[in-house]
Amino acid sequence: MTREGGTLVVMADHQTILVRITGPDHPGITAALMSLLHTSGAEMLDVEQISLQGHLNLGVVVAVPEGRDLLKELLLFGWDEHLIVGFEVVDATPDERKPGYVVTVLGREIGPRHFGGVAAAIAEAGGNIDRIIRLSTYPVVSYELLVTGGDVDAMRESLVRLSNGRDMDIALQRQGLGRRATRLVVLDMDSTLIQNEVVDLLADEAGVGEEVAAVTARAMAGELDFADSLRERVRLLAGLDELAVRRARERLHVTPGARTFIRTLKRLGYKTAVVSGGFTSLVEPLARDLGIDHVFANTLEMRDGILTGELVDRLIDRASKADVLRFVADIEGIPIEQTVAVGDGANDLDMLAAAGLGIAFNAKQVAKDAADTTLSVPYLDAVLFILGITRDEIEAADLGDGVIPRRPEI
Repeated sequence: MTREGGTLVVMADHQTILVRITGPDHPGITAALMSLLHTSGAEMLDVEQISLQGHLNLGVVVAVPEGRDLLKELLLFGWDEHLIVGFEVVDATPDERKPGYVVTVLGREIGPRHFGGVAAAIAEAGGNIDRIIRLSTYPVVSYELLVTGGDVDAMRESLVRLSNGRDMDIALQRQGLGRRATRLVVLDMDSTLIQNEVVDLLADEAGVGEEVAAVTARAMAGELDFADSLRERVRLLAGLDELAVRRARERLHVTPGARTFIRTLKRLGYKTAVVSGGFTSLVEPLARDLGIDHVFANTLEMRDGILTGELVDRLIDRASKADVLRFVADIEGIPIEQTVAVGDGANDLDMLAAAGLGIAFNAKQVAKDAADTTLSVPYLDAVLFILGITRDEIEAADLGDGVIPRRPEI
């Protein structure tokens, strides 16, 4: 390619050109460009386009046809459309395919300091950021970075260390079809789907809050396993009547964003389940209200409207939570790698490990250390951003159903 009289002219042999087009965006630009390329006989090898704040950034890789001054025609096209057109000769060899990853960054505020740290961590691991997409501005700010290449283990280690030292959450996932395919999402109940602990609500009604708290502390100290601690706490509830259970149920506080989270998943065709070490008498009514597909929890034995202090059927513990996830995935025909588990404590560890994606939500450190990613923001619908769903998509679905989205208080 040479320049004659200020005009770029293609030499006789074929050349591969990267055409960059920037300027104010408006309808019809891409259609007009493609019409020009087709008429000229150019071969299109690659194309990417993004519009940011009404400003177009369009890149097209073309094989320039012999005997055609395509670059001059493109410059005239830019003049007519009020666009800037630039050119660069590039290698005609297609880019080598490299592993693709998705890095999701979330926080109350994401600025240059946050992005600089993330970009440096990716670069140090040998990764390259191909694209950045804004997912949301509320209830949290979140961005999705599409990354190729690099040492994923080193990248994950650096990003985890970075998120622990700054006020943001970072998730790293392999890019692929499964990420946006139909999934199963399995949620813990206490301190995840709700902000309470079910057994504590019942203990308050029974007047044994301090005693139950003492048993819980022993379990946390490793003196009791979950099954033994649960049975001991349940025995303290003996004598509680149905009215007291109903009062406890009315005191449940659903986690902010939970209704939006479940509603959006259902619209996308996801299956949902809640698996809880709590009790069916409180879990099932809430799950029905939210539209959750599957419910698994412990059952309190009740005779003549009074709790006996015993449990019936199989106890839901750490191991059985993972079993439930596999069971529901199997009956729904969903591959285990397309399952998501969300939990907060030691009792969720097996479930988080078994899922294709384990998310520790406002979790204890033991769960954070074991999960694939963590979320420390108080909004459950922020999980949607990790799944690649944008706030605009959520609100568009709400408007389609006649639901007026409201900006939450932050």
